[in-house]
Amino acid sequence: MRPLGLFLGVVGTFAFGAMRPLAAQEAGYVVVVNASSPVKSISRTELSRIFLKRKTQWATGETAVPVDLGEKSTSRSAFSKDVHHKSVGAVKAFWQQQIYSGRETPPVEKASEDELLQAVRTTPAAVGYVSAGRNLGSGVRVLPLSN
Repeated sequence: MRPLGLFLGVVGTFAFGAMRPLAAQEAGYVVVVNASSPVKSISRTELSRIFLKRKTQWATGETAVPVDLGEKSTSRSAFSKDVHHKSVGAVKAFWQQQIYSGRETPPVEKASEDELLQAVRTTPAAVGYVSAGRNLGSGVRVLPLSN
């Protein structure tokens, strides 16, 4: 009976583990904030709302400053799929509609991860993302994603 229980436990772990959302690092990116940010973690839903400017403030009341990478970035593609559940093209179409209707402008885009990290480093309320495993340097830290 014991080997059967072990077998079922292993099968259950693989079956149900495969259904959990990918960790950001597994998806190929990490979310970063200024090292002084009081925010300790964020859900994907809340992060999506900040990047789509449906939520404009952190819980502290400070105005959130999302910083995107260019649309050809592989990190942006991974971020868009994992956080927005949309392709980069679909997110771009959303912003075109927002701009056309006069509602909002998209987050500032940086041409490189170095530029994005510098923007987050110098802007206390900024949030962005870079490739997983990248050396962040000082003044920036990873913001863990909660489910």
